[in-house]
This record gives sequence, C-alpha cells and structure tokens, in this order.
Amino acid sequence: MDSKNKLKIFNDPIYGFITIPNSLIFDLIEHRYFQRLRRISQMGLSYLVYPGAHHTRFHHALGCMHLMQKAIRILRFKAVAISTEEEQALLIAILLHDIGHGPFSHAMEHSIVNDISHEEISLLFMNELNIEFHGALSLAIQIFKGEYPKKFMHQLISGQLDVDRADYLKRDSFYTGVAEGNVNSERLITMLNVVNDTLVVEEKGIYSVEKFLTARRLMYWQVYLHKTSLVAEQLLIRVLQRAKELTKQGCTVTTNSVLQFFLKNDIHKKKFDLTALSTFSSLDDYDIILAMKQWQHHKDFVLSKLSKMIINRNLLKIKLTNTAIALNDVNKHILSITKTQQLSVAQANYFVFKGTITNQAYQTKKQAINILLKSGKIIDITKASDLLNSEVISKPVTKYYICYPKDKL
Repeated sequence: MDSKNKLKIFNDPIYGFITIPNSLIFDLIEHRYFQRLRRISQMGLSYLVYPGAHHTRFHHALGCMHLMQKAIRILRFKAVAISTEEEQALLIAILLHDIGHGPFSHAMEHSIVNDISHEEISLLFMNELNIEFHGALSLAIQIFKGEYPKKFMHQLISGQLDVDRADYLKRDSFYTGVAEGNVNSERLITMLNVVNDTLVVEEKGIYSVEKFLTARRLMYWQVYLHKTSLVAEQLLIRVLQRAKELTKQGCTVTTNSVLQFFLKNDIHKKKFDLTALSTFSSLDDYDIILAMKQWQHHKDFVLSKLSKMIINRNLLKIKLTNTAIALNDVNKHILSITKTQQLSVAQANYFVFKGTITNQAYQTKKQAINILLKSGKIIDITKASDLLNSEVISKPVTKYYICYPKDKL
C-alpha cells in the first residue's frame, strides 16, 4: 500500500501556498513525465537577458492549477454548474497543458522535431497517462481538445484571457523583474462569469482586462521578443540543426543516447510513435547544455563556434528595423565571412540570417474577450473600454531583424 502523504502543499513565491486537491493530481505531479518539467525552462534562454528568469514549466503548471481552483470556486459561487468530475478534469487539463514542451521550451519545435507542436505532444502524453491511469483523464482530454459540450471550460484553458496567460504574465514579470507585466491575475479570475456557455468578464473588471492586454503587449516587446533572447534562441535552433546535419553526414557528434535519437532520426507528427514519445520524455535542458559544452571542442567550425557563442554569451549582433531587410545587406555579411573564414555560403548562413517577429496583443479573429455589462448586454472589450483602441490593440506589429557576427569569427 502506498503510504505517501498525498495532501501536500507547495510554497509558491507568487500565490503563497498551493494545495494539491486529491490523490490523482498528486500522482500525476509525481509522474516522471510531469517531473521532467522541473528541468524545462519556462522562458528558454531569457536568463541571458534577465538573470532571475530561471523558473521552470513545473512552477508555471502548478500556478495554473492554483488559478483554476480559484476560477472554479468563483464560478460556482456565481451559480455556474461545474460538477466534481468536471472540476477534476479542468485541474488535470490545465496541469498538463504544457507537459509536451521540449528543452528550452520552443527551440525544439524548429530544429530536431518537425511539424509537431508542443500542444500536440502534450496531448500524446495525456493519452498515454490516460491508459496508465485507467481512463481517469478522458474528460480532461475532451476539454483540452475543445470537444466537451461546455465550451467555456476549454476557454479557461486556451483563450485570449485564460488561466495559462493569467499565470505566465504575472510569473514571468516576477522572475524577470519587468514590472510592466505584473497583472492582477487573481482579480481577473474573480471577475469571470459564464453567459450562454461563453466565458465573460464582469463590467467592473474592465480596467483589469485593459491592464492585462497592455501588459501582454509590453511583455512581448520587452521580454519574449527581446532582441538578445531572440538571437540566443535562433543560435540554439541552429546549433541543433547543425548537429543533426553533421550526424546525417556520418560525422561523430558526441552526446547522450536520448539526444542522439533525435539527431539521427527525422521525427515529425506521423513518426511521433511511442518510442519517440518515451525518448522525448527523458529529454530536457540539461541534455542540451551538456551537449553544447562538449560541442565547443568539435572539429566542425560551425558547431563549435555556435556552441561557444551560447555557452559564453558571446552572441551575434542583431539589428531590429521597421522595414524589411534587403537581401543585399545579408549577402554583404555572408561575403565577408566566406572570405575571412573560408566558409561556404551554406556554412556562413548559420551566422548570418534575417527574420521577422510579430506582436499582436488582441486577436479579433479568435474568441473575443467579452464584457458583461450591468444591463446584461455582452460586448467586446475594445468596445467597452475607453482606453483600448481596437485598431491599435488588434493590429499585428511586425518588425524585421538581421543577425551577423560582431567582428571576425
């Protein structure tokens, strides 16, 4: 008989004490799939810009569960019907919503795993856990996929004002020290209600929503799309791509068996079988860091140099502009590298590249943030607010960047 105390609490720096509500949630947290999130950075390489940003997906998942507990209590108090089974499913769905993230969060999705998002991998993990826990996650999976008849439940997990965003904005603001992102997530949760199976915010919560959308916009520019974080992530993507390319060419690229599996095999959606999933469940940030420490001394100039750049934080120069980067600007830097380092154009492309970033605080084509007026009328936040300009807040802002070496490689 398992004699573990399953009624534990976590002391969270954001919300204080977080309680584990029952033994099933405890067992899911204890599972090795979930424990891996302790070793997955919430913000990738952002700690190269903000030294305090070392929090993990594990922190975030527990914070989301806490906010979901609060949301359920609030909605029940407002006479929204949520059964015990639905409560359990909501907590499981939000707890596991990020379980499919790879090392450094998003870098894996653009390098050694292709055509499959972390949401899809999360679903694969949930399906496996459902088998292991004898169908106990079936309702949670339905809600996670948006297939459950009560649509507001999916909105709590994935929407423009969901529990996920309410936690990560406040948490990332705290750990980076960027005060502009500090939203009042608990106030937002308290203002939620449900009308006609749709999540709404009561009128007195308008200012909290305004702050939430403004904070989201500022956090993207100041943190998530910060130019140093951006170039660091792009370098990490290219490190993994180069390691995979060399492996395919038959070169020896020393690493552990877990990472080696993804370097040797083309893993995409159709090939993400149980073997790939099991191997992925053992892959974390430490595997990548250890590999780069070894690759610093690899005979391949590209792999070695890229690894050193990240390990020693000696990154490429990055310039952001409001207009598209001319191809001539890219070619100029490529020509310089090919001459000074005797690299091929293909090799030089690892050190010189351009791209775009887009920030859109509010997406009008997605499920709207609806405000419930005292009169009972429901309107979009951009119409209810006297601060938010619908064109400004919903218009995608695109910036262009070019990365190249600061000096001779």
